[in-house]
Amino acid sequence: MWMAPGIGVKRWLALFVACTLLGAVGVLHFTWTGPLHFVATRWILWVNALVSPEYMPLYTGGAAIMILALTGAFWSIMMLNRSVLRGTGTAPETAVDMLYERRNLARGPHVVTLGGGTGMSNLLSGLRAHTGNTTAIVTVSDDGGSSGRLREALDMVAPGDLTDCYAALSDSPVMARLLLHRFQRGEGIEGHTFGNLLLATLSEEQGGLREAMKDIHEVLRIRGKVYPATTTPSTLVARLSDGRLVRGESRLAGQVGAASIQEVTLDPPDLPTLPEVTAAIHNAEQIVLGPGSLYTSIIPALLVPGIARAIRESTAPLVYVASLMTEPGETDELTLEGHVQAITRHLGRTPDCVLVNNAMLPADVTERYAAEGAHLLTLHGASRDLRARCVLHPLLQPGQARHDPHALAQALLQLAPRRTVG
Repeated sequence: MWMAPGIGVKRWLALFVACTLLGAVGVLHFTWTGPLHFVATRWILWVNALVSPEYMPLYTGGAAIMILALTGAFWSIMMLNRSVLRGTGTAPETAVDMLYERRNLARGPHVVTLGGGTGMSNLLSGLRAHTGNTTAIVTVSDDGGSSGRLREALDMVAPGDLTDCYAALSDSPVMARLLLHRFQRGEGIEGHTFGNLLLATLSEEQGGLREAMKDIHEVLRIRGKVYPATTTPSTLVARLSDGRLVRGESRLAGQVGAASIQEVTLDPPDLPTLPEVTAAIHNAEQIVLGPGSLYTSIIPALLVPGIARAIRESTAPLVYVASLMTEPGETDELTLEGHVQAITRHLGRTPDCVLVNNAMLPADVTERYAAEGAHLLTLHGASRDLRARCVLHPLLQPGQARHDPHALAQALLQLAPRRTVG
């Protein structure tokens, strides 16, 4: 396995052998021509005495010693390597696989994803198996549940979706499980997840989430980066078709009624973003919107001025992962084309590609969602321009109305620009 392509060992092994042989020549020359000539003479005579010329040439003695020396050198390096690995807590038996995986992940495309909710964390859990260069930019305007309580108590951005993304990218199943653990009892902590409390603690200790981001990435050791769209608390405001304004993400679905959402904004509107966020967008080879709720997960991240400007300036392909179903109270009658138009309206750039599922849902699943007021998003009635932008893939988890993370990641990587790795 150490000789596997791409692991970066063979070149150094070849250099080691070449330098060893060169060193042997140097030692031979020094001892033969220098003041230690008599030592070299005695050494050669001693080796010759061990070889019977009638059975083999005299030089075989030197060859045997060279082989023994190289074998001993390799063995000592292996033992040194095992000692160092044990000292760092890495099992020598798994070190090769780990190194091979990390080398290949480091060569993966630079992908930036924007959104929130279960759709974002689901996508990240698939991407982490293919690239270590993922940057998740997470919507943080949620005002319900544990996130809403912490936001109100500590004047911080909503940490819930950040926690889900950290868990999805974690290299440790134990850490992922701990981050998502929700306390079922205890005054003051009941209903909170450990991950939310950890982010709140680091934010409080560092004087804000912006200052805490480096510590968070160091503590969690995730495969990629996760950043909030903004580090300033904000409120989602929706303007409905009947003229009403609805404030708060948690109130939106229950307030829309027979109306439809025309526009969403953030209050305050001029929100800052981290320089790491805009740098990731500028360096991205692919920018992915979704999957997730259109008006409460995807578009809010696009309303931060620095993010929207960076996406418009980027030359990377912009991919929108279409939702599988409409969402009652948010996108009830909105078609797939309506979803794309809403993104274009709020962002100022139309997605270059729309990734659409073409796998059939089981009839019982479709009926169950229909009873809740949700229906499948399809290309029915789509314009020629939208059809030209659409790429169809089977993206469903078997028997469920949700994206399969690995199928989704593979479909996105097929759309990513090809890179030549030196």
